[in-house]
Amino acid sequence: MKKLLIICVLCCSSMYAHAQKKDAAIQTVTIQTSAQCGDCEERIESLLNYTKGVKFAELDNETKIVTVKFMSKKITLKTICEKLNEIGYDANEFKAPKATVLKLPKCCQPGGMEK
Repeated sequence: MKKLLIICVLCCSSMYAHAQKKDAAIQTVTIQTSAQCGDCEERIESLLNYTKGVKFAELDNETKIVTVKFMSKKITLKTICEKLNEIGYDANEFKAPKATVLKLPKCCQPGGMEK
């Protein structure tokens, strides 16, 4: 009986430690973008939610902030920002190349919703 209790305690403690280690590798960040409309939201969320290492991404169109949960052992914040730049959006201090921005539909370009 004593051995069974010790085995149970050891198993539970190792599972708890493994769960904590797994959660520690997941980070949540917010990224300020240059998104303009619902099409931008769909484009950004589709890109990030299908990116290896990203668990969740959601853009708030009002604030233009995307919330991203990602596994820091598989992808970095910088890489996520660079991926947003590659499709034409600014991400925090990382600016998208002008040529890439111009490939976006007019409504998705900065100031596009005001035109």
